[in-house]
Amino acid sequence: MLNKKALASLLMASALLTACGEEEAAPAAMAAQVTVVTLKAQPVTLTRELPGRTAPFKIAEVRPQVNGIVKQQLFREGGLVDANQPLYQLDDATYRADVDSARASLQRAEAALNVSRLNAARTAGLVKTGAVSKQDNDSAQASLQQARADVAAAKAALQRAEIQRDYARISAPIGGRIGKSAVTQGALVTANQSAALATVQQLDPIYVEVTQSTAELLSLRKALDAGTVEQASDLPVTILLEDGSAYEHRGKLEFAEASVDPTTGSVLLRVVVPNPDNMLLPGMYVRAVIGRGVREHAILVPQQGIARDPKGHTSAMVVTDQGLVAQRSVEVSRTIGSKWLVEGGLQAGDRVIVAGLQKIRPGAPVQAAEAEAPAAPAAGEISASEIQATEVQAPTADES
Repeated sequence: MLNKKALASLLMASALLTACGEEEAAPAAMAAQVTVVTLKAQPVTLTRELPGRTAPFKIAEVRPQVNGIVKQQLFREGGLVDANQPLYQLDDATYRADVDSARASLQRAEAALNVSRLNAARTAGLVKTGAVSKQDNDSAQASLQQARADVAAAKAALQRAEIQRDYARISAPIGGRIGKSAVTQGALVTANQSAALATVQQLDPIYVEVTQSTAELLSLRKALDAGTVEQASDLPVTILLEDGSAYEHRGKLEFAEASVDPTTGSVLLRVVVPNPDNMLLPGMYVRAVIGRGVREHAILVPQQGIARDPKGHTSAMVVTDQGLVAQRSVEVSRTIGSKWLVEGGLQAGDRVIVAGLQKIRPGAPVQAAEAEAPAAPAAGEISASEIQATEVQAPTADES
């Protein structure tokens, strides 16, 4: 009887040991499946999306330079005009009469000059024989010089009268698109009046004026001085319209203002953009994606691989060489496309888990499968994804 009880106890103990062994072996056989991205160092263009407004490349207000009644309007409002194209014709009867009078004065002066020339030549010959005195000869020569001066003055008066007459035909100072006319036929206009008759704006190319804070400029200069970022020059500027779409023509950064606006603490940047179809009009709100530097050995990590705790601290789960999960504290600065730019905590070669995070914990074994990583934008290029989210600053713990 005891033998039977002992045999039953042994069998039960053996079964329990076998079950425990199976339970311990089960987790090893059930390693979670995760998807990882192996980080690589790559050159990345650091861009900044700045708000701004469009402004005319050139602008000129049309004003009269003489008094007169508007006799005729010679342009179509809202149309394109060329430089020196006539815009208004004033009543120029008075100015034409002044030209005729000045021309007659010139003819009279030229006739007097001929008489003075003959007298001077005659007395110059007679003074040698003593037929006339030296004083008379000097007077004749002086009269000749005065007659020449009178002719020069008459020519200048005629030229001035012709200029005044020509001013009665008001022309476009620059080529571009002209706005509405502030006067109509029959209106009296005066020289030096404050109100413009019309405004001409050159819109191709067009300016996009944006502002950047001095804090961002200082941060960029520190990065350049430290060697972490290289200066990027002549990078194309992408213009985003109000509806979020990218404008088909890219611009070029022309200059940055040398002074800071004390009211806003920002610096003005001006971008020149081709505008052959006049799609961009002055005063439009746009955004400009401007390349400010190139980081040659940047580390980018997909956004889904970065977690943030309630205090704002960021971390990532990585797979070690032993196939175990490890948690890393990570420092990120901005997004470039769908990825975070890593400032610290990760390096090239790390395998960051981007899928299957809900099934793992630090120290757990996993089976990792590599994910297809999208191509990063090359230096000097701006990808479509980068346009959608450019340089979004990572919030700090205090901000969270």
